[in-house]
Amino acid sequence: MTVFKASLRNFFAHKGRMALSAVAVLLSVAFVCGTLVFTDTMNTTFDRLFASTAADVTVSPKKTDESGDDQRTARPRTLPASALAKARDAEGAKSAEGVVASEQVTVVDGDDKNIGSTTGAPTIAANWTSDDRRTMKITSGHAPRGASEVMVDADTAEKRGLKVGDELRTIAATGDFSARISGIATFQVTNPGAAIVYFDTRTAQRELLGGTGSYTNIAVTAEQGVTHALLKKNVTAELGAGEYKYQTQKQAADSNREQIGSFLDVMKYALLGFAGIALLVGIFLIVNTFSMLVAQRTREIGLMRAIGSSRRQVNRSVLIEALLLGVVGSVLGVGAGVGLAVGLMELMGQLGMNLSTSELTIKWTTPVTGLVLGVLVTMLAAYLPARRAGRVSPMAALRDAGTPADAKAGVVRAVLGILLTGGGGAGLYAATQAEKAAEGSMYLGAGVVLTLVGFIVVGPVLAGALVRVLSVVTLRPFGGRVGRLAERNALRNPRRTGATAAALMIGLALVASLSVVGSSMVASATQELDRSVGADFIIQSGNGQPITPAVERKLKASKSLETVTSYKMVAARVTTPDGKSGKEQLAATDPSYMKDLRREVKSGDLAAAYDRDAMSVGSAYAKEHGVRTGDKLKVAFAGGRTAELTVAAVTKEETSVDRGAMYTDIATARRHLPEAQLPPSVMMFGSAQDGEEDAAYTALKKELKPYPQYQVRDQADFKETLQDQVGQMLNMVYGLLALAIIVAVLGVVNTLALSVVERTREIGLMRAIGLARRQLRRMIRLESVVIALFGAMLGLGLGMCWGAAAQKLLALEGLNVLEIPWPTIGAVFVGSALVGLVAALVPAFRAGRMNVLNAIATE
Repeated sequence: MTVFKASLRNFFAHKGRMALSAVAVLLSVAFVCGTLVFTDTMNTTFDRLFASTAADVTVSPKKTDESGDDQRTARPRTLPASALAKARDAEGAKSAEGVVASEQVTVVDGDDKNIGSTTGAPTIAANWTSDDRRTMKITSGHAPRGASEVMVDADTAEKRGLKVGDELRTIAATGDFSARISGIATFQVTNPGAAIVYFDTRTAQRELLGGTGSYTNIAVTAEQGVTHALLKKNVTAELGAGEYKYQTQKQAADSNREQIGSFLDVMKYALLGFAGIALLVGIFLIVNTFSMLVAQRTREIGLMRAIGSSRRQVNRSVLIEALLLGVVGSVLGVGAGVGLAVGLMELMGQLGMNLSTSELTIKWTTPVTGLVLGVLVTMLAAYLPARRAGRVSPMAALRDAGTPADAKAGVVRAVLGILLTGGGGAGLYAATQAEKAAEGSMYLGAGVVLTLVGFIVVGPVLAGALVRVLSVVTLRPFGGRVGRLAERNALRNPRRTGATAAALMIGLALVASLSVVGSSMVASATQELDRSVGADFIIQSGNGQPITPAVERKLKASKSLETVTSYKMVAARVTTPDGKSGKEQLAATDPSYMKDLRREVKSGDLAAAYDRDAMSVGSAYAKEHGVRTGDKLKVAFAGGRTAELTVAAVTKEETSVDRGAMYTDIATARRHLPEAQLPPSVMMFGSAQDGEEDAAYTALKKELKPYPQYQVRDQADFKETLQDQVGQMLNMVYGLLALAIIVAVLGVVNTLALSVVERTREIGLMRAIGLARRQLRRMIRLESVVIALFGAMLGLGLGMCWGAAAQKLLALEGLNVLEIPWPTIGAVFVGSALVGLVAALVPAFRAGRMNVLNAIATE
């Protein structure tokens, strides 16, 4: 109890010094708990939605190949009306209703603006059924009663300013059709963001499926007392076990949850990864805090040992202080985490994904995880300083307090750090030489971890040399003698300087490595575009939808283009001469493909691949299966006939996009596929006459204005889009890494603040012999700047090595160009100096306010 009281007294005596460490724990725990609450809430929202919208038993078409329902024909798979009649006759079935639904649609308003979600949530067109009445309530107007009427969900109506009477145009694979809004329906459960339009059943069948008499699935309702499992068994017996796919309400909900679960898991673990980085950085802050507190209390601890305190008691005293810090920071962090989750939900709402706070889900495991994690990390971080405190001898009471000014990093540390860094460097080099991505990834991961740990360990050793170099460039020219004092203060305790810089180093190393990979991605894609694309324009959907036949015909008839190339992906099973077969995707294109997209030929003639019943294969496929030009491959077209196609050419593969590439003529695919099974184009290419590119670009934009889901891009647009996409991804990552950098900045503030307290007497003496307050503040600011720049130098150097190694490994997947984003690296380095200045503001201000006589009298 005496030890606890002493620890409690010391904790509150140094509460100001503990505050920043507590903030670090708070931020890290808040990020972990906020992530868990946010993802759990999303899971709850989707679970309730899926559970409420699934029928007692759902009958749906069974897939016959790996191609998705919409990838092959841009229309959903269907069941015949006869299946609905049989389902109604199943024993235990109260009712059965045919459902028509498609996500391969775009709905536009009177200004040709897409009313769909901007967050990636689908636009769904469906028929209005009794199942929908369980989850939707018509709050304005009435349900659709004919081909000229459509109903829209209330969330979409509110976002897009729609009202009853407005006209909407639906663009589907079968064509375009218009209808006026007859009603608005409100979700009775949370809709995460999908845009939904409803039609009457006949209109939905005709316009979405191309004809009446079929459905996308059948919803069967059980009679009272009949279990879902029994109803499923009876419906299966009625329709035939091998004919269709049968799911109970729970199975359907689980299936839907599984489809979205992978996305939610990726989001969850990515956010937790960034929280882990923040925790790691926080460890350095806590280690530094307790190390300095122990050093400053050396005399006090020595007195405690002199009057009878054992090493265990002193050790326990420091650990109890850490426990208090961990508990306080973690409790506050759990509360802040809930607030962070609510903030994330509001942010998602602004972006278009609706998450209701009424469904806020806080599992008991979330606060427990936050508390355990925060306390455990704090205790682990304080363990070494606690051991150091326990080793203080009673004789320390007779010495001056404080850490010796000439404290050096040990030889053992230097050797260990060099060995770890060397081992990590070997791992990074091995990753660049790997022939397989999986093998290289293991080497890369090991290299990153070892070099990071090695730099952390060797940091104090490097501090002596690098701080002097930085001082020559930054401190001495601007600070004069004050700059020299700042340099000596930074070198006074290399271990402390190294630990403080290491916290900043971790975040900046990740920033630098991701910047290198992102820039290399853009440069590689740009090079590949210049190498392989000869067309002036690329036309494709921004959300992965195929190009509808109507738009394809429109582009083919365009007078602004000299050549137009359709690009279709055809599913097939290919059997090679060695008897091996596998499912492949053939690219069926027009002969103009050879001009619009360039492919280097290793053997044969690519033009001949567009002759009747001919094709080309990629060099990797040819090598693996021993295929040569002139060989005949048996190709079983999905949904069509089996044909023998002659290999007319083997193309060279340079990137992952080329890998496994097989090409054939659209006419060949059409010959062996029913017209209804010929897939739509996934993209199209166009070239204008020489000198007419600008006019053609303007004309194409105008022609496709009624179809906002398609973008017309010239090569400059395409490159800009790639840069924007990579830039948005990196900005999101940088935003998440900002948490770790904020914690690192708190570490610099804490180190400086405790350093000022530690040097109170020294500062008083310096003021007494003539050092002005302004000079004192400048000294502390310059010290902070040089520590921040030291951390930036280590982090950016390490990060560029990681990024370069990652690029070499990704070259196996086509990332062939290494590009170092020097402007970004330079901006981060300069920004680190600004971070150092900001971090020093409060410690410098407090140092300047010290009373000279009181400071000199301090022991």
